[in-house]
Amino acid sequence: MIKKLLLLILQFYQKFLSILSLGSCRYHPTCSEYAKWQFENNNILFAFYHSFIRILRCNQLFEGGFDYPEVKHNFTNIVFKKINVKYWYIPTKKNNYIIIKNWEFKNGTK
Repeated sequence: MIKKLLLLILQFYQKFLSILSLGSCRYHPTCSEYAKWQFENNNILFAFYHSFIRILRCNQLFEGGFDYPEVKHNFTNIVFKKINVKYWYIPTKKNNYIIIKNWEFKNGTK
């Protein structure tokens, strides 16, 4: 319930308020997209913490660049079937993955 509300607030910001920033985010994906991915893939406290740290780093004192969210997952019970892929999980360490969004995925369909 809280996650859905936070995701709606982020979606509202991305559609209507991000115009005011004139594309000034130093990172890819943008800070709002990063926060959205964090809230979709992590618990609320972990997502708040990492989103807050990311927003603090989004200034001229930091270089910027590519900064994808990292999440923990345990992929043990995998059922193989045809699926629509929303995120790609790239392994970095044991049970740690970087998230990359499949941009062809829209509203559950390709």
